[in-house]
Amino acid sequence: MSSTRDDLFTDAGFHATGVDAAARITPEGITWLASAGTYPRSTLALWEERPAAPVVLPCGSVFDIVSAPALFGRRMLDRLWDGGPGSGPVAVYRGRILMFAAPGTAQRLPSLLRWEEFGRADGMPPLLCHGTGDAVTVPAPADPEGPDMPLPDLDVPDVDLPLLAPSGSRWLVAPDTRNPWLPGPEVLLWAAVRAARAAVRISIFPHPDQGAKVYDVSRRR
Repeated sequence: MSSTRDDLFTDAGFHATGVDAAARITPEGITWLASAGTYPRSTLALWEERPAAPVVLPCGSVFDIVSAPALFGRRMLDRLWDGGPGSGPVAVYRGRILMFAAPGTAQRLPSLLRWEEFGRADGMPPLLCHGTGDAVTVPAPADPEGPDMPLPDLDVPDVDLPLLAPSGSRWLVAPDTRNPWLPGPEVLLWAAVRAARAAVRISIFPHPDQGAKVYDVSRRR
């Protein structure tokens, strides 16, 4: 990424410190995310002009995606961060948790779950695995509703403004390096099994403070 782009993303508020840093993307994270696309420079140019525009990126080469229902996905993340190695980038999209995983995870994880003979009767909801041939919508670098993330002035026609509408997506753990660690199928299996076992012992209702959960990215591998 050029220094011009670095300056733009810094000015737009993509560097953060404090407890909210886990959910704040960095210029290095933006570069990594764009590298998944067929035309990374075009993706960077789009975000340079419209930082609030989500994009659809292919899976299978830079990352796979494991998608879980919101409550169960949060339980998986809690296991990963409380007793495991942490996680890679994680997003929320339309009521589901999207966990970025190592390429190949989408192919391997379902077979591991079958081998473990886990199903809905065991407290585990269906996990959707997206790999080669699939694509996902990823959150925009900037959150148009975030009070401490101002957007640059955008000189675009009114007809383009719907592209800037909130997509219902946001980062829980945002990309922050050009080479983030991504969990593989064994790690996610470990988290899913433990989350499922916990689900049969605790209430189905989330804790009131669950939405404010902060993951300490300094603990990540």
